[in-house]
Amino acid sequence: MNLASLLEKYGDGSALAMGGAVIGALFGFFAQRSRFCLRAAVIEFWHHQFGEKLSVWLLAFSTAVVVVQVLILTHSLDISTARQMATRGSLSGAIVGGLLFGAGMILTRGCASRLLVLSANGNLRALLSGLVFAVTAQAALSGALAPLRNVIATQWTVDGGPARDLLAITGVGPWGGLSAGLLWLGAALYFAVISGWGLWKWLGGIGAGLMVAAGWWFSYTVSSNSFAVVPIQGLTFSGPSAEWLMRVLATPAPPIGFDFGLLPGVFAGSFVGALIGGDLKLEGFNDGYSMRRYIAGAMLMGFGSMLAGGCAVGAGMTGGSIFALTAWLALAAMWVGAGITDRLVDKTAAVAAGQPRAAARANRAP
Repeated sequence: MNLASLLEKYGDGSALAMGGAVIGALFGFFAQRSRFCLRAAVIEFWHHQFGEKLSVWLLAFSTAVVVVQVLILTHSLDISTARQMATRGSLSGAIVGGLLFGAGMILTRGCASRLLVLSANGNLRALLSGLVFAVTAQAALSGALAPLRNVIATQWTVDGGPARDLLAITGVGPWGGLSAGLLWLGAALYFAVISGWGLWKWLGGIGAGLMVAAGWWFSYTVSSNSFAVVPIQGLTFSGPSAEWLMRVLATPAPPIGFDFGLLPGVFAGSFVGALIGGDLKLEGFNDGYSMRRYIAGAMLMGFGSMLAGGCAVGAGMTGGSIFALTAWLALAAMWVGAGITDRLVDKTAAVAAGQPRAAARANRAP
């Protein structure tokens, strides 16, 4: 059955949901098997340890950039109407939100996508953090925190269109984006080789990046074949988390679409990956301090993601792969916020406990 027949038989929403579930399941599987995690990559970067965690993230990111730019160059993808490009963007929201999100992912020891992956593996810390993240994201979107978000987001804005397109601003175009992606891919492959990876690191890193590109391509293809107006979107976890929360708590539920299938798909894919790898393990909190830390971090991530226009995957990889200005600002701010928080919180705790830095990192749960 081709896509046109699928849309005619099931409708746009159901077709998008099925595609989101498949892409999400593959992303969850690849992310689980490769231990894909921006927080772990940031820690290695700031401590000048260019090991496998940084390499996995860079491999996934560069793969997404290369494939997305190839799709654009071959006219298989048009991102001009995507939210990250077409609408007015907030530079202040990207910076402040990115800093808050980066700090939060250090406290919760994982970004939004990583929390979902770990929840499927039996990690109750990640499950609670994910729930708090979703509640805070919804509060920032249309609840009690929405006024504060609006105040911060309106301080410094930029028009949609070329003003939000880094490739247009710099004048290098898609070929420049492809060249940059290939350069980063080469660096990732170099670090992968010297790190002595196993097969799953390679497949998982590349696969996670391919799924980011697949999200863009699939939604665009549905949009091109549909008679209705279908928004072009990619992988993100802040909006879908808030949407699923409202499905549970409120009626009528939001309409079914790509996000409807994405989160359950990621959960299922990660569960299968953990089952294959023998990683299923029920884990909880060790003490009250750990719980307070995770809850605080999840709240920072939830609010920060709505300010920044997405999470580490949504703004960082999905928006970064199309070179949206606000996405790149948010991603850079995430790295800075995470680096500062790791130094202030975890290094201080390690010193207070009399532990060497490396030993303290080794003792911290994912």
